[in-house]
Amino acid sequence: MSSLNLLPFVVIALSALVVAVVATPITRRVALRLNWVDHPTTRKWHRVPIPLLGGVAIYLAVALTLLFFGDRFYIRQMASIIVGATVVSLAGLWDDRRHLRAEVKALLQLAGATLLVLTGVQVHIFPWPVVNVLITLLWVVGVTNALNLLDNMDGLAGGIAAIAAAHFTLLAAMSGQYLVGALAAALLGACLGFLRYNFNPARIFMGDSGSLFLGFILAALGIKLRFPENTYAVTWMVPVLVLAVPLFDTTLVVLSRLRRGRNPFTTPGRDHVSHRLVYMGLTAREAVLVLYLVAGVVGEIALFVAQADVITGYLVGAVVLLFALWALWRLERLAPAVVEDRNLP
Repeated sequence: MSSLNLLPFVVIALSALVVAVVATPITRRVALRLNWVDHPTTRKWHRVPIPLLGGVAIYLAVALTLLFFGDRFYIRQMASIIVGATVVSLAGLWDDRRHLRAEVKALLQLAGATLLVLTGVQVHIFPWPVVNVLITLLWVVGVTNALNLLDNMDGLAGGIAAIAAAHFTLLAAMSGQYLVGALAAALLGACLGFLRYNFNPARIFMGDSGSLFLGFILAALGIKLRFPENTYAVTWMVPVLVLAVPLFDTTLVVLSRLRRGRNPFTTPGRDHVSHRLVYMGLTAREAVLVLYLVAGVVGEIALFVAQADVITGYLVGAVVLLFALWALWRLERLAPAVVEDRNLP
């Protein structure tokens, strides 16, 4: 911990925050002029049209900040991460404007994930390269879509991404990975700047272009993190814990929809964790803040596990898993009412 130096990351995060604060109202005006808005429907939470293109502001904040600090932090693998994230972000941007088939989006996400593998950004858990590649592709596509699904309430996806990015920044600093930390810090600042306009009540949405971009970057950061003083037998849990909220939400939605005989990926609904918390009596803002708190707690657990021995790490992981299974069971009991009730606030 004596080598922990957060100053470069603070500078990067603040720079990205400033860019996002400036760029977001500009993209909002552009979206309104182009009528690039998200109209309310029975399955959506907002009640008035909200401009999209917030994801463009997030993208610009991250890209411009890294470009400015490129002399110190630019490497080939980071370029592949940004290029891959650009591909999935553009796919989301197209989907925000004109519907893009799910199969096409999945192929583009796989293309971005493949680019990571080709430049060496992949997991190294097992001795079999093919298995590692398959896990990498599954992880990247899974996390990318998990953030996309989580973007269902004002400030939720942006806030959870910011909390995850903050923990990735700390983890990178703890292990001396300043290149990874730079990207995580840029993402943190961009999300915080965007949240100024996206927190309840939102004045702009990030759209698929933003949520897919965030998911791809976070997935890549989870892969790139290294813990030289510990073993993969324990540290594989660290990125899973940091991203536990979106992964849990996706698991709940997929299992719930499969149980009800619905396509989990093309059937939208008010069956996410945030919606169920509102059904239990919280306001929309309170539900988002509760999920912020959960994300912060599991992030702190991830920091502990990153330095734990095998036995301690798995004991902590088992406790978290048991709690997650209980939460899945508890929340799924509310599924029929949440999904069918179209008059929720």
